[in-house]
Amino acid sequence: MWRLRTVGHKARGPGIRSEEFKLKRREREKVLRQARRDRHLVSKRLLLHDYDEEEGDEEHTRASVKPASSEQVVEIMCKLQTGGEDKATALRSLRNVLRSPEVHVAFIRLENSVPVLVGLLSGSDAQCRVEAAKCLHQLSHSPCPNVGLACLPATPYLLTYLSGQRGKFTELCLYTLGNLCAESEPVRERLQAQGIVMALVSCIQVSIFQGIHSNCVRGQVQQRIWTEFVLRQNHGGSLAVLEAVAFTLSQLLQAREGASKVAPLVLTLGLIPHLVAGLTPDPEFGIGAAIECAWCLHYLASCEVDKSELISQGVVSRCSSLLITLEETVAQGDLQEGLELLIWPLVRCLGNLLASSACENTEECVRDTRVLSALCGFSHRVLQMHPALTKETLWVVNNLTADSPAWCSALLSFGLLPGLLQLLPLSLGINCMVLRIVGNVAHKGSVFSLMLTQGGLLPPLCATLKMADPEVVTLSLEVLYLLVTSSQQAGEEFVKQNGQSVLEMIQYSSDEALRQRAAAIVDLLPQAAADER
Repeated sequence: MWRLRTVGHKARGPGIRSEEFKLKRREREKVLRQARRDRHLVSKRLLLHDYDEEEGDEEHTRASVKPASSEQVVEIMCKLQTGGEDKATALRSLRNVLRSPEVHVAFIRLENSVPVLVGLLSGSDAQCRVEAAKCLHQLSHSPCPNVGLACLPATPYLLTYLSGQRGKFTELCLYTLGNLCAESEPVRERLQAQGIVMALVSCIQVSIFQGIHSNCVRGQVQQRIWTEFVLRQNHGGSLAVLEAVAFTLSQLLQAREGASKVAPLVLTLGLIPHLVAGLTPDPEFGIGAAIECAWCLHYLASCEVDKSELISQGVVSRCSSLLITLEETVAQGDLQEGLELLIWPLVRCLGNLLASSACENTEECVRDTRVLSALCGFSHRVLQMHPALTKETLWVVNNLTADSPAWCSALLSFGLLPGLLQLLPLSLGINCMVLRIVGNVAHKGSVFSLMLTQGGLLPPLCATLKMADPEVVTLSLEVLYLLVTSSQQAGEEFVKQNGQSVLEMIQYSSDEALRQRAAAIVDLLPQAAADER
């Protein structure tokens, strides 16, 4: 009945509530989560000490916390150009100075500053190459668009190094590229012309298939299974690279031109099996790779691409199974920090695919009926902290039940109706989604309408008819009309609930459409009462 079409944007929360301003713990994670919801994942990653390979480097960094000045940049660049001091040490000093964003513009304005840095990045000295890449990484995190544009001469070398064997250096290059293309269309255009998507494919292949014979040919399903095996065997390195690849790819996919220029390449070059395989949270490594892969799949599912290819490669089944697993984990009280960042793209990806023409038969697309209980469970468990996510999970339930008597029957037989009815008093669009779901069920005929009536739908429905929101009242009248026209008992029970007086009040509304709908239902109620007599 009410199947909602594709939602192509990132999940937007209702805004930061006032009480959230009082919570200061883990401020950085909260800012990142809000950025992902409100700014379509246009967020950058700054790697701090994770990739510092020398033991004393962290202490050196802590000693350089005082604000840097442009004079320091000039002094360091002079040392790099004259070559009088060890260049690796000078680059390390430059990197620490570049931790202050205010000196980024001063750096790129210096004559030959970027060419010198690129020269060291492309040079034969491995230590200088790593330090130069770290300096570029600091610059890539700059809020000034001109800094990213100034770094363009380095992108060919960063792309070349993606096929290297050093995992941490590969990650550094990936996150630098992802940062550079985050908010700059010219940078993204240049990177696409340089073949960044193909480079990302090669990067994953190098990371995951190092031990595979070059002549070994595998199908898409076999490729995904093998990827999963390798990820389990080498979870630390492979998952870290996969997370970095997916982060960079998500920056490209979520851009304005991503749907037309990047998404078709992703499907053609065979990245989907790797992204699907990455939807496996690792107990030791965490959920980072799964989060980034899930967002990539969400963006692909919301693009105008062949959705049947996504479905055939197991996106729907993997999203469903992971949601079931996560809901079981959350039900046991293990609500991991940031877990909603994984639930959100999984829910949206599944909902978008269910709303597509490639999934006309939802029973065939989603075979595990436990996903229905998982979605309804999430709608309650995340309600307090993330009410917008509750609405999203209900949106998927709506798409499941829209044209499927089997899913409507499952919703009733699994005893999920009482939990949904508890959400009807809520606002923020949550009650509208619940009304759409019960409307889908009522649309399936008299048996379903009778079960809804016996399940206690009418009392809360009378309450929603009294609400001030016109959309809620309209949907409530639509549901009531379906109930009354298909089930005599529903009309009789509604009269017993004094519902007729509620409809008479609506007939005095200033909204003509509401008045007409209410009058049409009132005309049906006396007949129901007469039949009872």
